[in-house]
Amino acid sequence: MDEYFERLTDQLLEKNSSLSYEKARTWVELLWEDFEATYAKAGYSYKGKELTERMVSDLIDRHGATLHQFLANNPKYKHLLANDDTLLN
Repeated sequence: MDEYFERLTDQLLEKNSSLSYEKARTWVELLWEDFEATYAKAGYSYKGKELTERMVSDLIDRHGATLHQFLANNPKYKHLLANDDTLLN
């Protein structure tokens, strides 16, 4: 599992220079868990880590540059990402 998270974290860091490694990793883990939970709640059968990696990668490609701005609009994740000391910009 760690190799998936590492690849996605590196991808996110390439898209968003405002995030520290720790915040980028947290975002990757949150996106991963959110996708898998939503997919399961919708009643779909598990399709494997490769599908989840592809979906999170797509989210990073589309929204990675502005993920750090999402925090201001969604209190759901605020407690996990709120400490501003790990933002680089």
